[in-house]
Amino acid sequence: MTARPAAGDAEGPGAAAARFTGREAADERPLSGALAEVGLGDGQVVMVKRGDDPGAVRAEAAGLRWLADAGTVRVPAVYGHDRRWLVTERVPTGAPGARAAARFGRDLAALHTAGAPAFGAPPPGGPTDAYIGLAPMRNVPGADWPRWYAEHRVLPYLRRAVDDGTVRSAEGGVVERVCERLPELAGPAEPPARLHGDLWNGNVLWGADGQVWLIDPAAHGGHRETDLAMLQLFGCPRLDDVLDSYQDVAPLADGWRDRVGLHQLFPLLVHTVLFGRGYAEQTLAVARAALAA
Repeated sequence: MTARPAAGDAEGPGAAAARFTGREAADERPLSGALAEVGLGDGQVVMVKRGDDPGAVRAEAAGLRWLADAGTVRVPAVYGHDRRWLVTERVPTGAPGARAAARFGRDLAALHTAGAPAFGAPPPGGPTDAYIGLAPMRNVPGADWPRWYAEHRVLPYLRRAVDDGTVRSAEGGVVERVCERLPELAGPAEPPARLHGDLWNGNVLWGADGQVWLIDPAAHGGHRETDLAMLQLFGCPRLDDVLDSYQDVAPLADGWRDRVGLHQLFPLLVHTVLFGRGYAEQTLAVARAALAA
C-alpha cells in the first residue's frame, strides 16, 4: 500500500485512480457522492472512495491492511491512499452459497484468533480518532473488556443521543444500568480479538469467485462476539452456516446467544446517533432485555 500527498480537492476519481495505479483511467461511474468505479485502460476496474476527513481514509486503509495481514478473510487490495482518496480492488459479486458461508465462518474465527494488542487498539498506522460508518469512533486501548466497552463504545454514543434529544434523559438510565452490570453479564474473559468492527451485511460481499470478501472495516481490538452480534443484527445470508463453521474452529463460551444484545448496544447506539428515534427504541428494548435476563 502506498501513501502519497494529496493532489488537491479539484482531482476527481479517475485522476486519483490513475495516480495510484500508474495506469490511465478510461471511464468512471459514480455509485454515490463518495464512491465511484473507475475503469482503467487495461480493462481493470477499481473502487475509488473520497473521504471528507483524512482520519477516516487513513483508518480504513490501515484496517484493510491489518485484516489482510492475518491471512484469513478476503479483503480488497489497497492500491494507494492519501488524505482525501482511497483506491482499492473491485470485487465482482455473485450469489451466497453454503460452501462460501462455511469458509467464511472458519476464516472469521481465524481472523479473531489473530488477536490484537488490547481492546480498542487501532490497526498499525491507524489513527486513534477513527470512524464507524459516518460516526466518529475513538480507539483507546484498555485491558478489561466490560469497562472498556462501557467507557469507549456504549456511553459516548448514549451521551450524544441524549444531548441530541434522540434518547430522553430519563430513558438513558436503563443503558447506564447495563453498563454497570457488564462485569457480571459479559461472560468469561477473553483475549482481545482482531475485529472487522462494522460487520453488517452490507460490508459482506459474496464474491463471484465463491468466497466472501469484507469491505469498509472499522477495525480495532475487541470482543469477538461483537462482530458476530452485528452480523445477526442486520441479517446475513446463510448465517447459520457461518456460525456453525465458526464454532467448529473457535467455540464460543457458554451463554453467547444470551449476550448478543449486549454486543448490539454499540452498533444500535451508533445508528441512533446517525438515523434517529427508531434505533433508540430498539436500543432501549435490548437494554431492558439484558437487565431482565
